[in-house]
This record gives sequence, structure tokens and C-alpha cells, in this order.
Amino acid sequence: MHIPDGYLSPVTCGVMYATSTPFWVVAVNRVRKVLTHRTVPVLALFSAFSFVLMMFNVPIPGGTTAHAVGATLLAIVLGPWPAVLGVSTALGIQALFFGDGGLLTFGANCFNMAIVMPLVGYFIYKVISSNSDALSPRRTIGAVIGSYIGIVAAAVCAGIELGLQPLLFHTASGTPLYAPYGLSVAVPSMVFAHMVVAGPVEAVVTGGVVVYLQRTHSSLIKADAPKKKEGKLWLLWGALGLIALATPIGLLASGTAWGEWGIDELKTMGLGSIPQGLQKLAGWWPAPMPDYGLPRMAAVIGYILSAFVGIILVAALLCLLGRWFSRKNKDKSDISSEGGTPVN
Repeated sequence: MHIPDGYLSPVTCGVMYATSTPFWVVAVNRVRKVLTHRTVPVLALFSAFSFVLMMFNVPIPGGTTAHAVGATLLAIVLGPWPAVLGVSTALGIQALFFGDGGLLTFGANCFNMAIVMPLVGYFIYKVISSNSDALSPRRTIGAVIGSYIGIVAAAVCAGIELGLQPLLFHTASGTPLYAPYGLSVAVPSMVFAHMVVAGPVEAVVTGGVVVYLQRTHSSLIKADAPKKKEGKLWLLWGALGLIALATPIGLLASGTAWGEWGIDELKTMGLGSIPQGLQKLAGWWPAPMPDYGLPRMAAVIGYILSAFVGIILVAALLCLLGRWFSRKNKDKSDISSEGGTPVN
């Protein structure tokens, strides 16, 4: 579902950045107020899990691929606004270091996967699981349905963004300048891939993790009673490491995700010509580890190395942000305390 640079016009990219910015501002303000030294590692853990999960490509009928995201899961564990911040961080690391998605299209990708997906998924989850016990099956049902609807909603948004490009940005002769397929092709293609394959995978992963957390780390489930003893978080970090070792499974899925084709692939698709704007903007950013690999390194080793590098980068960035937020909260608390005492 990542939209690469070149598939959206600069105007669209600017609009999507402007659309996403208010959500980022709200997320930062909300997270800054509630994040503590106990919840920072949890945010880092599940954001890193989202990064790794997106590396597992799943084959789609027709020769393309798709992937799960884990955005609704993060929202269930910590709330929707930490999920916005956490998934945005994972998407930023992917674009900056691995060339997955794009820096120009970062606003659009965040809107789809870090904003629409967790907010929609969490809303559905809360509607279904409202007032239920921490161990209630309604939590699992809500997680499964919410995560499925969330990823499909994100796919609809991505399809619309791509499908509008030929309509709004084309040459005098009608040749698309950016994404080559209109709404009648883009929306059904994106929705089909995520309704049929990526959506069920997202639902199974989210539901499975929620069941596991209910049994072993139920205090991580939002709105649980805080007195219940929490399991050891390092076990979840160990599990994430094992999942990272398995990421090369994603290499087995042949084909490219719909709408993420490279220039060479587009030349074989019978388009007649490659859109001018797409040629100009595609691949402009020299990512250090493009496509989750390094030159002269075996694909499997490169993929595993990329997974661990991504985990470290995502976790480190969020831990730094968490420490900064905690320090700001402490400073405000100190100032408030001092302000409450009259100075003679």
C-alpha cells in the first residue's frame, strides 16, 4: 500500500502533507501528556513490530503482493494517537533508509496507514468491545473486525489518491503525468488486494496478538485494570527478534504490490510510454539500503539485516521522543509546583 515517489503529483503530495499535519500535531500533544517511562518501551515495541510486519509480502491473485500493517493493534494497546505517532515513525524510517514508499509521498502514506487505519480500526474495536471485561471474547472479535475494516479503509484512500492523478494531472493529449491508472482501475485493484488477502492477514495477526496479550500481558490492553501484574516485556522483544529472522519469507511472494512498480516494470506493462512526472520523481532519494538490501549481499541476509536495523532505528527514535516528552512533562510539573508557592 506504500505509494512511491512519482506516483502522486507534487500538488497532491503537498495536500496530503497538509491533511496529515493536524493529526500529527494532535498526536504529539496527546502522547506528550500521557507517555511515561513504562509506556515508552511498549510504544517502541509495537511500532517496531509494525515495521517488521510490513516487510512480509503476501501474494495476491493476479501476480501482485500486499502486506499487513499492525496499526489497529498498536491503537488497541496504547490508544489511537500513539498509534498515529508510532506507525508514522515506522513509515518514515522505511522511506528514509530503505526506499519503501517515498519522502514526497510520506504525507499520503501516513494519512492512509498511520491515520485512517488506526483511527477507523480503533473506532470499530471500541464499538464492539465497549464495556467488556479485559478477557472478553468481544475484545478479540472487535480487534479482528476493526483491523480488517481499518486496512480496507486505508486501501480505499490509497486507491482514490492514485486514481485521481490521471484525471487531474495529464498532458494536453490526455497522457497521465504520474500514476497511470484512473479511479475505475485503481480503487478496485487496491480494495480487492486488501479485502481478499492483506485484510484477512491483518485480522488474524491482530486477533492473535490480542488473544496472547489477554492471556499473558493483559495490562497492555487499553482500559484494563492496572493492578493486574504485567508479563515480562523482554519476552515480546525476543519474539520480535524471531519474527525479524523470518522476514525473508516475504521474499517468496513474487510480483510487486499494485501501484508500487519501478520504472523497469512499467516499461513491460504495455502503457505505451512512462508518465513524464513519474520518471522525473521516481527514485530521486538515494536510500542507504534500498529494497531492504545492500549491494553484493545475499538477499536473505540483507533482508534480515534490514529488519534488525529498522527495529533499532524505530525503537531508538521513539525512545528518544519518549524521554524528551517525559522531560517536558517533568519540567512543567516542576514549574507548576513552584508557581503554586508564593514568592516573597
